[in-house]
Amino acid sequence: MDTKLVSIGSLKKGDTLLIEGAPCRVTTIQISRPGKHGHAKVNLMGVGVIDGKKRNIVMPGHDKIEVPIIEKKTAQVLSISGSTANVMDMETYETFDMDIPEELKDQVIDGCQVMYWVLADQKVMRQVK
Repeated sequence: MDTKLVSIGSLKKGDTLLIEGAPCRVTTIQISRPGKHGHAKVNLMGVGVIDGKKRNIVMPGHDKIEVPIIEKKTAQVLSISGSTANVMDMETYETFDMDIPEELKDQVIDGCQVMYWVLADQKVMRQVK
């Protein structure tokens, strides 16, 4: 997985970062004021992009943290069986199976195009085009 280092104090709500090795979307950020001899602390809450699990991290504001590089690609749905869709990448014509998220179950049909993310060596369906 490709990552880059970013200062935790520069992250905003909605950004993606790695907490405990899992890619998470930032939901809340609280920055404490620095004390007489201390540094400002960042209390950050994130929700896992893949598993939906909440994670919390507290670090000094000047420390660096890993941020995953997300590849956004499009694919065409070839067939649907249960909660899994067989899709074909529009650039490489590679076919593979992908889980359909709950919020997209009624929108995904045969022949439609979907946007997916390659994140942490996994493919996650994000939206229907």
